[in-house]
Amino acid sequence: MKPLVVIPARGGSKGVPRKNIKVLGDKSLIQYTIDAAKGVFKDDFICVSTDDIEIKSVVENLGLKVPFLRPSELAVDTSGTYEVLLHAISYYESEGYFPDTLILLQPTSPFRTSKHIQAALDLYQEELDMVVSVKETKSNPYYILFEEDSNGYLKKSKEANFTRRQDCPKVWEYNGAIYIINVNALKAKTISQFTKVRKFVMDETASHDIDTLFDWKIAEIILQDFKE
Repeated sequence: MKPLVVIPARGGSKGVPRKNIKVLGDKSLIQYTIDAAKGVFKDDFICVSTDDIEIKSVVENLGLKVPFLRPSELAVDTSGTYEVLLHAISYYESEGYFPDTLILLQPTSPFRTSKHIQAALDLYQEELDMVVSVKETKSNPYYILFEEDSNGYLKKSKEANFTRRQDCPKVWEYNGAIYIINVNALKAKTISQFTKVRKFVMDETASHDIDTLFDWKIAEIILQDFKE
């Protein structure tokens, strides 16, 4: 495997302003992900892709070199992760390193650890498009999710005759923590177009993702529970 770890960290954040470098517990949010990545990979394989000079400074103070500042067109609200990943791959290829496996670690998952990353890597095979971390969703489309029909009436999102939730098939939700991606597949199509995808299951606590101030408060409670 020739890995490239990409940690995307845009400066702008509406839900939690400056969240990537906001201190959670005793360290910045992004440090949780950097520490987890360093537990598995050498620093040379870890790329924080950011447009923000302050984030760059924080990361480099942690001892990790930031090889570039992301172009401004990849730093707006409408910028897609797909383009950010291709940009990182292109940069490393221009420097003579040709990764075959990309590991996407979003800094909004502070409770994803090195052990989780290694366990997901152990599931990866080169014939796959991706191994992705998931959690079992509470919003089961066979039971509690509904859509409006053409008459405006609610109907189950996935038709079935289950009378108890526990009888429904398990449904998995991407938790945003770990994506292990075949670079050739990524160059050919977007992540949403992948078909050869395997799951890596994480529990609800490890899956916690921070997008809002409420999510941040929950993360603080989780950290407190860890200390007790």
